[in-house]
Amino acid sequence: MNFTQSYLEETQKVVAQLDAAAIDKAVDELAAIRGRGGRLFILGVGGSAANASHAVNDFRKIGGFEAYAPTDNVSELTARTNDEGWATVFSEWLKGSRIGAKDGLLIFSVGGGNLEKNVSPNLVSAIQVAKQAGASVVGIVGRDGGYTAKEATACVIVPTVNPEHVTPHSEAFQAVVWHLFISHPKLKVNRTKWEGVK
Repeated sequence: MNFTQSYLEETQKVVAQLDAAAIDKAVDELAAIRGRGGRLFILGVGGSAANASHAVNDFRKIGGFEAYAPTDNVSELTARTNDEGWATVFSEWLKGSRIGAKDGLLIFSVGGGNLEKNVSPNLVSAIQVAKQAGASVVGIVGRDGGYTAKEATACVIVPTVNPEHVTPHSEAFQAVVWHLFISHPKLKVNRTKWEGVK
């Protein structure tokens, strides 16, 4: 079997092992956030930040959410990183946004954050601020889910089927899962363009 065949086989295994019940729980939590008039703050770093930007568009346009990603504002992101440090860049942004009990976080991450290993401490501090405010936390994460899986209200873990491909599968399936979310009848309120083109 060549690399391409092997990688595609891994992808099939990820799909087969995704936890449908965890996905449904996340959909219900997201519906509850919107239902109570809360905002959705979508956080990610690296490839997950790009996914967060795309997801903001989908949640706003297709799902009718008030949604934001702090990484979309490069000026504020870099100013906070420069002046206050990377570890608090998201938590301070959330404080400035006056996150409250109606609101929710949607975390995209390969590992979910780990303070002991100093991996994505910014996500950890953001989750702490959100929980202190009484906000919900939803995650789509890889590996064992890290801090996000431990603290989230609802969390989908992308299964590890090959330790050498944790990052590409995690980031790819963030997109698969959030597109499932926003296509779900409980969340979708506006029809997407190409489904209506004959």
